Amino acid sequence: MPELVPPPSLPVTWRPRRGRIVAYGFAVLIVAGAVIMAVLIAEPFKLPDRVAIVAFGCTVAFVLHLLGRVRVEADEEGITIVNAVRTHRYTWPEVLEVTLLVGDPWPKIDFSDGRTIGAMGIQGSEKPRARRAAAELEALIRERGEARED
Repeated sequence: MPELVPPPSLPVTWRPRRGRIVAYGFAVLIVAGAVIMAVLIAEPFKLPDRVAIVAFGCTVAFVLHLLGRVRVEADEEGITIVNAVRTHRYTWPEVLEVTLLVGDPWPKIDFSDGRTIGAMGIQGSEKPRARRAAAELEALIRERGEARED
C-alpha cells in the first residue's frame, strides 16, 4: 500500500527518468551509427543497401521512441495512460485503485469495468520516485474517483 500523501495539483504528469534517457540516448546512438556505417561501408554495397541501413536504424529508433514516450497524465477529467503501443483514457469515476508491489516493473491500475492496466509511465525500478508517484495517484483516486474507503 502506498504511503498517504496529499493529492498533487492538476494537471500532473508522471514519466520515468532513466527509461527516457536510455531509450532516447540509444536511439540517437543507433541512428548516428547507421548513418556512419552507410557512409563508410565497403564498395560492394550500393545506394539501396546504404538507404536500407539508415532505414533500419530509424526503425529501431522509432521502437525506442515508443518506449521513451510512456507516461501517466492526470487532469480534472481523468487519467491518460500512455504505454508503449496503446494510449488509454479514463474518467475519474472509472478508476478504482492503483497497486505497486515490491518488485513490480510498474503499477497496475484497476478500473470499474474489470480491467487492470499496467502504467508503464511509473517505473518500479525508480523505487522512491515510483512509490511517491503511486501514492500521489492513489490520493487523486481517493479524492476524485470511486476508490474504496479504507
